[in-house]
Amino acid sequence: MKKYGRLMIAVLLTVALVFSVAGCAGQTGDQNQAQQQQKVLKIGTNATFPPFEMQDNNEFTGFDMDLIRAIGEEQGYKVEINHMDFKALIPSLGNNKIDAAIAGMSITEERLESVDFTDAYFNAGLIIAVANSNESIKTTEDLKGRKLAAQNGTIGAAYCVEVKKQDPKTETRIFDDIGAAFMELEKGGVDAVVNDHPVTAYYLKTTTSTKAKMVGDIFSADDQYGIAVKKGNAETLDMLNEGLNKIKANGKYDEIYKKWF
Repeated sequence: MKKYGRLMIAVLLTVALVFSVAGCAGQTGDQNQAQQQQKVLKIGTNATFPPFEMQDNNEFTGFDMDLIRAIGEEQGYKVEINHMDFKALIPSLGNNKIDAAIAGMSITEERLESVDFTDAYFNAGLIIAVANSNESIKTTEDLKGRKLAAQNGTIGAAYCVEVKKQDPKTETRIFDDIGAAFMELEKGGVDAVVNDHPVTAYYLKTTTSTKAKMVGDIFSADDQYGIAVKKGNAETLDMLNEGLNKIKANGKYDEIYKKWF
């Protein structure tokens, strides 16, 4: 009888161990499957626009980069960031190479013809930067007939073109990298850089040897940044807006803002 009892206990222990191992294996399998099935959000950017997007030791950093990662985390997405030319962002949305684009991109009527934008996530505005020794440029009116620089595809570049239309003597130089535009100003190749105020302020703050300054008031103050998606992609648009609203509500947006500004 004792032998029979011991045998039954051994059998029960063996069965319990088998189910325990199977349960652990099932949980591990479910976790691995969940990781493999994690949704990926393919993001396009142009990482030459500090402090919104830049590269540091092959890592994408900046306000926009932190923002889109926070939205992705909130919404259960793994964010995959791709650097490309600014002018390639909207075409890349159209041919589905990326799901969304975030690159300090202003919401404009022209762009709204090709893409849809999320709710605005940043209020920008333009400012003029000139050499420290320059006392002749103080307002937008003083830009006419001057040599102007801006970054390709930006509101600043569009404004320079408008100035040239008003005064054909105006020369405009458009650069792919806003840093190159400031370098041209530093060496005297242009008279002024027209650029987004927060970007210019960040450049002057972080470039200790700069010989440039900001002049005049912020203009085009209704300039707002949005995250672009393919025209008609309501699912991604709604998901991003929902995530943006969540991080604004839980304080994450303010945390990111204070980090960079």
